[in-house]
Amino acid sequence: MSTVAAVGYVIAFSLFILGLMGLTSPRTAVRGNWTAAAGMGVAIVSTLLLPGMGDWWLIVLGLVLGTVVGVPAARRVKMTAMPQMVALFNGVGGGAVALIAWVEFRDTFGYLGLPLYVAVASLFAAIIGSVSFWGSLVAFGKLQAWLPTRPVTIGVLHRPLTLVALAAAGAYAIVVMTGSTSEWLVIGVLVASAFFGVLMVLPIGGADMPVVISLLNAATGLSAAAMGLALDNTALIVAGMLVGASGSILTNLMAKAMNRSLLAILAGGFGGTGGQVTGRVDDRPVRSTSASDAAIQLAYANRVVVVPGYGMAVAQAQHAVREMADLLEGKGVEVSYAVHPVAGRMPGHMNVLLAEANVPYESLKDLDESNALLPQADVALVIGANDVVNPAARTDSSSPIYGMPVLDVVSSRSVIVLKRSTGAGFAGIDNELFADPKTSMLFGDAKSSVSEVVSELKDL
Repeated sequence: MSTVAAVGYVIAFSLFILGLMGLTSPRTAVRGNWTAAAGMGVAIVSTLLLPGMGDWWLIVLGLVLGTVVGVPAARRVKMTAMPQMVALFNGVGGGAVALIAWVEFRDTFGYLGLPLYVAVASLFAAIIGSVSFWGSLVAFGKLQAWLPTRPVTIGVLHRPLTLVALAAAGAYAIVVMTGSTSEWLVIGVLVASAFFGVLMVLPIGGADMPVVISLLNAATGLSAAAMGLALDNTALIVAGMLVGASGSILTNLMAKAMNRSLLAILAGGFGGTGGQVTGRVDDRPVRSTSASDAAIQLAYANRVVVVPGYGMAVAQAQHAVREMADLLEGKGVEVSYAVHPVAGRMPGHMNVLLAEANVPYESLKDLDESNALLPQADVALVIGANDVVNPAARTDSSSPIYGMPVLDVVSSRSVIVLKRSTGAGFAGIDNELFADPKTSMLFGDAKSSVSEVVSELKDL
């Protein structure tokens, strides 16, 4: 490795680490993203300076195509579709690693004359990269509603076929490592891994999709690190390990936030699209309210806690929510935001949306802070959240979400829920909160409902 490239890699790694540190807070997240992006730019330039680098026209063509496709896509994507974008971009990374592994096999004529660890690392990268690519495509399809968000299986044969696909990928890889130079075996590794990735993600319900995306992101990082080991590329090793480690930590934290083990999530079968769609929950009547009554209740409160959920994201109601909060604060009402770790469809989804509307960072409270604050709240205003505020997680041992840490909105003096209906969330179960005597339901689109409340507040 040239001295210039080695120094460039050190600079790039430092920028990667600083970028990750910046992502730990919404206040520094934008700077962290730019720092990490600059690090990647330095790593790319350093790699191009390595001795023996050729086919420059192909490299330039790839950079141009990636820029032409990636930049407009990232700029135009709506915040509600950001989880799909993350899944897709992550999948592309895994697919790239799988293709690089295939090319490495071809260029070395089946790893001829190379140490065994090169073949092991390359084939490991091929398997994990292919699993990540195809699994991410399924996750993208579920989040985009091109595929059913409910668990999808092919019956009793689903799990056996999943295991057969994994075993086939492993068997093909072992044959290659023993010295076979047949390219069809590597293609078999990629195809069998693809089947495994698809069959693994299909039975997982939409409620668990944020955890799956995080897991696949970690897998992509590990595959990149393994490919870096095979290619003796320090940049790939370090960057891949950073992504793999941070993704693994995030996956574990999200699983804990849902009080579910990673094995239980991967086993699938959780969540669906069924549930009540009427004005009753388990044959118990719910109490509806109007925008004017909700505005009066909010205006005369001392403390209001806003609980955002995916419904707020779908309706793009964050700016209306900020306007409502400003009006309430102008009337002397203390307003804060209770953000559940898995609210929305990806980690930090609600934080990003609220930050987009210039909600002060200090007003965003995490799960523990929120649950300490909610008993002191006069009104808990739930906007599009469902499973993360369901009291059944605390009270019903037969519920599939029992034990999941939830926002304890029922401990507040009163609750107003803004939703289109009393339909079930991604967990596929009724929400006990809707039938609670403290709760009033303001039915309708979140943005329209909040805007009506804003109009009423202006008239008070």
